[in-house]
Amino acid sequence: MTSHDTDAFLTSLRLADSFLPVGAYTASYGIEQFIQTDRIEDADDLRVILEDYLRSIVGPAEIVALSNAHTASADGDVDALVEIDRRLHSMTLPAEFRESSEKAGEQVLSLFGEGSTAGTYASAVEDDRAPGNYVVALAAVAQHEGLTHEQACLVHGYSFITDLLGAAQRLGRLSHTEIQRVLDELRPVIGDVVEEYRQQPLDAMWSFAPTTELMGMGHERADRRLFMS
Repeated sequence: MTSHDTDAFLTSLRLADSFLPVGAYTASYGIEQFIQTDRIEDADDLRVILEDYLRSIVGPAEIVALSNAHTASADGDVDALVEIDRRLHSMTLPAEFRESSEKAGEQVLSLFGEGSTAGTYASAVEDDRAPGNYVVALAAVAQHEGLTHEQACLVHGYSFITDLLGAAQRLGRLSHTEIQRVLDELRPVIGDVVEEYRQQPLDAMWSFAPTTELMGMGHERADRRLFMS
């Protein structure tokens, strides 16, 4: 393994780690509302819901956006990054989901966004020309740091699921062992989703998860909230 490959691998670990201060620990993306309304009572319920996230939102919307954004970053095409960012923003219906993604995107750009394309994109976000969704920011940063678009997609799929599993565990319903079992069962799903969507054109991007969106919107009006989304 070359020094470049080693740096890229270590960066992928860093980007996927909850230790990275992008605020992921404050977001449950609707999982809190699923639990509060007793739609998640055990590990099997959680696994089914997270698989739906992967197949209905993460894959067809976020992986498609991330992969195309990675290509745009490699081409130095900031206008394309802005367009991808705006499209993804328009497809994310719950306000809390949009806000969580933008906050995380801003943070990852502040930590890594000093490369030529990533830096210019960060300026576009700062000037309100782009929303700054996390997956688009991640794509620009990952490309600059030497990750392939497949690696960047896997980082996002894995970190998204582990963030939500961490949220479910902190909400007190599941043990460490149950959480790890769910993660192990979802690993092949993450791989399948990335393989299916990482080469799709931007016009193929879609998202259809009405129950998840309703949970996210309900969370905005919930009396008790531990998470910001």
